[in-house]
Amino acid sequence: MTILGDILSTLFERSATEYPYSQKHDGSVEKLCHALLTQQGEVLGVSIAGKILAAYDQLNDIKKVKFFQFLLIKMDIDIDGVQNALTLYQNNRSTKYLTNYLKVSETKRRELLRRLNQGVSSTSRLVSMRKDLIRLAVENPELKRVDLDFQQLFRSWFNNGFLVLRPISWASPAGILEKIIAYEAVHAIDSWEELRRRLEPADRRCFAFFHPAMPDEPLIFVEVALMENIPVSIQTVLAESRDIISAQKAKTAVFYSISNCQKGLSGVSFGNALIKNVVAQLSHEIPNLKTFVTISPIPKLAFWAKENGHDLSEFSNYELLKITAKYLLEEKDKNNIVFDPVAKFHLNNGAYIHAIHTNADNSPRGLKQSFGTMVNYVYDLRSVSQNHEQFAINGQIVSSKAVKVLAKSKRKKERT
Repeated sequence: MTILGDILSTLFERSATEYPYSQKHDGSVEKLCHALLTQQGEVLGVSIAGKILAAYDQLNDIKKVKFFQFLLIKMDIDIDGVQNALTLYQNNRSTKYLTNYLKVSETKRRELLRRLNQGVSSTSRLVSMRKDLIRLAVENPELKRVDLDFQQLFRSWFNNGFLVLRPISWASPAGILEKIIAYEAVHAIDSWEELRRRLEPADRRCFAFFHPAMPDEPLIFVEVALMENIPVSIQTVLAESRDIISAQKAKTAVFYSISNCQKGLSGVSFGNALIKNVVAQLSHEIPNLKTFVTISPIPKLAFWAKENGHDLSEFSNYELLKITAKYLLEEKDKNNIVFDPVAKFHLNNGAYIHAIHTNADNSPRGLKQSFGTMVNYVYDLRSVSQNHEQFAINGQIVSSKAVKVLAKSKRKKERT
């Protein structure tokens, strides 16, 4: 970790013995929450927060729902207080009344979460708490209002200024390597030997973001293959029998797998910053790299095709290329944004669609989600900012001429 990261870790990590639990506040989790909000002393506040988190960990799902409902109802905004504070500020726009309005216009549960975030392991425990909340909100949608407070706080606590980029290698601690295996979400790692093939060779790199409050938990990581040319399949990238090249011979850095690790941090964006930092790191380390590109899945292609009456197994390779290009360039979601989530991610980061390849992923998962089709997104450092602006503001999708031609081509009548 960097010197800054070490300093932040010291600030975020407090000894568990520094603040021994107090016996003053016993009772239900709800009573402890009220006690924490009224407590002014730091030492006792840490003790109460620890009690609440420890008690929460013992709850079953039914009681967790009740706890979140308590946060929803009893820890909501004081509407009358907000209206009164706003009236006072409208009549006298002083700092005093603005401060009061800002205080009462915030939910009590947001302040509660801030106060819970103290002491050893509190941040990771709150991330786990939100993981529960997201899961339980599926059948209890009213709890999504509680999640808004988690999201706002986590976006602040996990902003890019606090994140630490660390390389992951075969020499990294075993605990970290185990988590890379567990969290890999794109191309499964089935064994330690497979992990070794992805980390140890001279033409492989892996980078992860960490937070000082969770130094042993990767937040997101990217696996990189150093190659001479842009790959046309994931089989080429992951082949055991490939010729390993030195970093000095590589011309292309291929981002072939990006995995978010913490479900409790869903909605907190790390990918954009991760790619930018990794590109900067690799450009400095390996000046001969000229191209930064992905070989990416198309996870919703088969779903979309089925919904629109298409059977991808009946398409020729060329027909599959055409319908995929049309899908990536033209299909939008209910918010009029590009439908495919991976495309949305890379296009919003400023990449452009370079090429589409059939027979590019012959894994069961690849065949199921896109009939083996994959796509290259290129990060051209000269146009990344412009591409991002065009996509973010106008929804404009930048692609190569070849992909545009494919999308405009008329598909032959489907075989029966």
